[in-house]
Amino acid sequence: MTEAKRYVFLDPDGTGTDQGWMFVVVAAPTGVVYRTQGGGHGCVPYEQEGYLLPVFGRDLDDELKQIFARELKGCGSRGLDWSEELLVRLRKAVAVHLYGSANRDDTWPSPLVLDESRLAEADEAWVPVLAPDGPGFLAWENSD
Repeated sequence: MTEAKRYVFLDPDGTGTDQGWMFVVVAAPTGVVYRTQGGGHGCVPYEQEGYLLPVFGRDLDDELKQIFARELKGCGSRGLDWSEELLVRLRKAVAVHLYGSANRDDTWPSPLVLDESRLAEADEAWVPVLAPDGPGFLAWENSD
């Protein structure tokens, strides 16, 4: 018998809006699937099986919100033909540092890297990244 997957909803009722949050979901066969809403006003459901790494820091998502909510007007960005200027800004915005990688003993912060091989999957509140432990998604509160 195959065990059912467990589903965890990130910010299911929108109460994180006042406090803000940011996580990386690293892809791994854990049996736990993290779900969230992205895509701006499109309210697109996203999910990734794996494990959750919190990202700590004040206002880390400010530039991401500037790009997705203000410049792209909360309309989402799936399949967007990214201008070089926006792409440079997105690379910098996702380069937040993670402390304590799941597969490493050290606690030195390691930056995330935009996974440009999966850039077509990038959307507001759900951007593909390469973490120290492998591929995943950077998730933060959606603007709608």
